[in-house]
Amino acid sequence: MNTIAKPDIRPVNPNFSSGPCAKRPGWTLAGLSGAVLGRSHRSVEGKAKLQLVLDKTRLLLNLPKDYRIGIVAASDTGAFEMSLWSMLGAREVDILAWESFGHGWVMDVEKQLKLSNTRVFDAEYGKLPDLSEVDFSHDVVFLWNGTTSGVRVPNGDWIPTDRQGLTICDATSAIFAMELPWDKLDVVTYSWQKVMGGEAQHGMLILSPRAVSRLETYTPPRPIPKIFRLTSDGKLIEGIFTGATINTPSMLCVEDAIDGLNWAERVGGFKALVARSAANLEVLRKWVEGSKYVDFLAENPETISSTSVCIKIIADWFCALGLEEQRRTTKKISALLEEETVAHDINAYRDAPPGLRIWAGSTIEVTDLEALTPWIDWAISVAQLEVTS
Repeated sequence: MNTIAKPDIRPVNPNFSSGPCAKRPGWTLAGLSGAVLGRSHRSVEGKAKLQLVLDKTRLLLNLPKDYRIGIVAASDTGAFEMSLWSMLGAREVDILAWESFGHGWVMDVEKQLKLSNTRVFDAEYGKLPDLSEVDFSHDVVFLWNGTTSGVRVPNGDWIPTDRQGLTICDATSAIFAMELPWDKLDVVTYSWQKVMGGEAQHGMLILSPRAVSRLETYTPPRPIPKIFRLTSDGKLIEGIFTGATINTPSMLCVEDAIDGLNWAERVGGFKALVARSAANLEVLRKWVEGSKYVDFLAENPETISSTSVCIKIIADWFCALGLEEQRRTTKKISALLEEETVAHDINAYRDAPPGLRIWAGSTIEVTDLEALTPWIDWAISVAQLEVTS
């Protein structure tokens, strides 16, 4: 592979980070001008803004009418942790893990909650566990999309509608970009900073009636910190799901979330968001198919993420390097793209195999990805020359 000449066209927006993710196209600070600042979030105006986020989200996602949706603290992590702490222990637990965040949930369940009646189904980066082995008489904890491996579950066919346990799904890098079967999911969590490109620190919690029933009929044998409490005197705290957040939210972040939801409505709603992400993946798929030097980390084409797309380098010269030298080389490739203001923050996650991770969610423009891929080819060729000369 000889050094390729620098391409002439750069992405308009070089932000391909997998979190916080790119703002919506055309975003400016002017979109936050309506924020309720210097006022209590419990004021009439403040609560109205919070409720607007809930209402627009419900409508955009087409949530079932009997599903609760609330704003909670500490991003997706906070939403998922409060679910685990508040609901697990009533049944045995099956946990699926195929990348770093999934393994983090395994640690929390086994080491922090100290639940012994657990089964862990894990897989190497690039693969999924055997979904057919999951026992749905147990509670099932899993991610819809593995953000650090670029591997997602292909659909919800493996989840029965007549399950006995709860399905608790971390969907932070999937929701708004992938179809989710709501009748198969009891707890869904995510953050504003992923697919919608919002500001961080706020999480979203969606509960099915089955999840609410668990909360109101099961008392965990552990202290529940205030920030995790979803019930009071055995009843769901309904205020959480009507804009009365547990802790004080940033009203600037709330306004930004509204701005993103308004944009989603303008571009055509949920199906348009899914289509945008799918089109972005198609750009990367065509690039990979035409390349001798890169491939998807996901081994099964049906499981390739359409948001956090993880790329491995398969060139002979790269594969001949040791692991640490591979990591240094991919950092060099990422740094070259940074220096050219072509792509920011696309080196693979620290625990993942050496490679690149390109965010292709709904706020990313197809034309920016089309401009990016020739630059990656250029950077790889420069890195090869340095390694082999």
